[in-house]
Amino acid sequence: MEPPRLVERTAEPAADEPQAHRRIVFGIVSIALLMASIDQTIVATALNAIRSDLNAELNWSGWTITIYALGQILVMPLAGRLGDQFGRKRVFLAAAVLFTIASLACSLADNIYLLVVFRAFQAIGGGAFMPTATGIVAEQFGRDRDRAVGMFTSIFPIGGILGPIVGGVIVTYWSWREIFIVNVPAGLLLILLAWRFIPHSAPKAAARIDGVGALLLALTILSGMYGISSLGGRGADPTDPLFIGAEVLALAFGFLFVRHTNRARDPFIPITLLRGRGFAVMNAINLLYGAAVLGFGALVPLYAESRYGIQPLQAGTLLTARAVGMICVAGLAVFALRRTGYRAPMIGGFLLVAAGMTLMSTAPHGLTPYAWLAVAAGVTGIGMGLSIPASNNASLQLAPDQISAIAGLRGMFRQSGGIIAVSVTTTVLAHSATPGTSQANVFIIFAAVLLLIVPFTFLVPDHRGSW
Repeated sequence: MEPPRLVERTAEPAADEPQAHRRIVFGIVSIALLMASIDQTIVATALNAIRSDLNAELNWSGWTITIYALGQILVMPLAGRLGDQFGRKRVFLAAAVLFTIASLACSLADNIYLLVVFRAFQAIGGGAFMPTATGIVAEQFGRDRDRAVGMFTSIFPIGGILGPIVGGVIVTYWSWREIFIVNVPAGLLLILLAWRFIPHSAPKAAARIDGVGALLLALTILSGMYGISSLGGRGADPTDPLFIGAEVLALAFGFLFVRHTNRARDPFIPITLLRGRGFAVMNAINLLYGAAVLGFGALVPLYAESRYGIQPLQAGTLLTARAVGMICVAGLAVFALRRTGYRAPMIGGFLLVAAGMTLMSTAPHGLTPYAWLAVAAGVTGIGMGLSIPASNNASLQLAPDQISAIAGLRGMFRQSGGIIAVSVTTTVLAHSATPGTSQANVFIIFAAVLLLIVPFTFLVPDHRGSW
């Protein structure tokens, strides 16, 4: 006899009426986003312990972080498309299962190569959370989906705060393996809650996978990011044959992907999401924004240590100041979106982040170096809290039936920009006699990039009210 099965509701796509259990669903997907966010930063505190325990070289230890970012870049657009085609609950559950199993495998790895491979699988699970969670929440909150999606802005900085703290405590009192083991009970709880409470979404009619398009997109991203990351990882310069070869391959695969997308009857990513009205400009904004903001965040502790001699633990807390500023403003910005539209908070936020980066690049005035840097980081956090909710929602209302795919592309472009910025910057610093001063100049360049984005925002379709 077949065991009794729970009756699950089916959510109508883009329904205007909020669903009864939307807050429970939001809490469940928030757990997933928090886990993925924490794992972006928690491993950084364990690099020395991993290197020592596994007798690994430094560059291979660093790949435990790099592969997580690369895996997320690859899977975000794929998960968005799969969620739209086969149902977001199925993809979300599959991501949770993969993330949990991969975390357990990471804790059991006995060499650095296996650890990097298992981290890649963990990244696939973690990267699939954001696009599927965005689609699930959009369905559940109906006309209030803009505010609900905007609230995701507050989850990632919380993970950024908790990651280094939790990682430091675990490595100090246990070992690096426990930073992965803690994901197992949390992942099992997430799977049970998601299976019980998240409703099924209706898959698209005649859905099918464009395998050729998916493969070409994967090869484009992997070859491009491998070439760029080799600059920092191998200490190479832009004339290195490996870098040139990888980027030529990326351009070739990218050309083939665009040509295939133009010709395919049911392409993996509709060409309108890449270059359609509003989408093309937002993709460019997300790439540049990721380069400036994500690249900046990853380099702040290094800057504090190299220029001012601040201790590593204290330098890491500077990102806490940025996260606090972001959290304080993001909630208010979300609820103001219907009055302000998207353009005004994006412009204001970009200008504030640029101002904070400029402050950080200058010498302290009347404050200790740490206090000066903390104030500057806080200003950048306020700017991020103002701009990210608007930029997250700016293109979603253009195609509400493809929310997961849009969210995946957004994450892909931002993460790609961040890796490009970090790789190029670390290459510059490796060849610099005064890394601290050179990095200050890099922050000025980041600020200039944000100012460059401002004119692009006038090409973004503005919107007020719910959608």
